Amino acid sequence: MPLRLAVLASLTGSLFEAMIKQQLPVQLMVADRQCRALEIADKAGIPYEFLPRTFGRTFDREEYTRAMMMLFRAYGIDLVAMAGFMTVFAPAMFAPDAYQLRILNTHPSLLPSFKGDHAVRDALAYGVKISGCTIHWATEKLDDGPILAQEAVRVSSGDTIESLHERIKTVERELYPALLRELVA
Repeated sequence: MPLRLAVLASLTGSLFEAMIKQQLPVQLMVADRQCRALEIADKAGIPYEFLPRTFGRTFDREEYTRAMMMLFRAYGIDLVAMAGFMTVFAPAMFAPDAYQLRILNTHPSLLPSFKGDHAVRDALAYGVKISGCTIHWATEKLDDGPILAQEAVRVSSGDTIESLHERIKTVERELYPALLRELVA
């Protein structure tokens, strides 16, 4: 029996869309804010949930993590792919009896370099000649889990954050679905 896959999205949904185009067996898409990924899931006939989060001091990370774990269990989810998902989970998500080494994340740098949500900006500021993307197991430490795949992207002399990030996303849209295909087979 193939693994039951969930995709988590926060932004444009382009990576989620690439997964659908590669005919990955997505059983559930969850968004943490109103975003294009909700429309993509609806149009593709993929079950989706909107689990909104608050921003600022009132955000209860532990409660949000519990609610997400309840969704995963309700849908019988075995494997989770974060696709531009911008919410960090509490440590309970990564416990051995929860989703330890069952949540994948993509990051727009060649980890362990340039962790965090400004990776492309930081890489350009540092002056690197090669950047890229990393697919790794998510852990309670941000951008720190075991690496499964990486692909390099050359930095051009006139690159902006936007131009470099778009080239990295183009690579992600091929690399991530290919890796997921292997894992769900």
